[in-house]
Amino acid sequence: MREERIHPSALKEGGVPLVTCCISAAEQASVPITVHFDHGNSKQDLLEVLEMGFDSLMVDGSHLPFDDNVTYTKYISSLAHSKKMLVEAELGRLSGTEDDLTVEDYEAKLTDINQAHEFIDTTAIDALAVCIGNVHGKYPPSGPNLRLDLLKDLYGLCSKKGVHVVLHGASGLSKEIIEECIKLGVRKFNVNTEVRKAYMDALSSPTSKKDLIHVMASAKQAMKAVIAEKMRLFGSSGKAC
Repeated sequence: MREERIHPSALKEGGVPLVTCCISAAEQASVPITVHFDHGNSKQDLLEVLEMGFDSLMVDGSHLPFDDNVTYTKYISSLAHSKKMLVEAELGRLSGTEDDLTVEDYEAKLTDINQAHEFIDTTAIDALAVCIGNVHGKYPPSGPNLRLDLLKDLYGLCSKKGVHVVLHGASGLSKEIIEECIKLGVRKFNVNTEVRKAYMDALSSPTSKKDLIHVMASAKQAMKAVIAEKMRLFGSSGKAC
């Protein structure tokens, strides 16, 4: 299944017209596409999102103490499920930067397998975004250092409870790491940095034409090339869902 993701910063800029446009595009697509609200770390934003027609949302309480994250996620999860929406949540916290939100390394923490038991049972979420050493944005020059042993344990828990495993920070991960993560149960990868970089590089290209329409078309083609590559890497190319 393909997913259109709208981040809080994008929602702030585009508002309801942006959401309506994305929903319309998804409905007219030739393959199944869902429209997802990503990293909902504001209760007010999420309460508004519940009324906008999204298919799913992410409750991001990763900045909160564990008990508060549970309470926050449970509350939104209950409301979302009453509207037939799927719910993703994050346990642990990724370092890095995404959409102007930066989490320093010292604030990041891995997903605790023991807390995950309680978190899943209490919140009734459908998908868990895990923190196993993955980061938002660019990985350091030394490359990614993922705790695949932790991923294996988390998938063992999630699979028993009918919860999907999500990996944010998939930009920059090698083919070998992606394939191993798929074997260990990851069913959704979030890619943002590489797609955005392709767009920005196209805008600043010396060969970029001056007419706005042509510049935008070139930038979109650059993004599409990266997305197609990622779909092949994730094993979803040529599949309806």
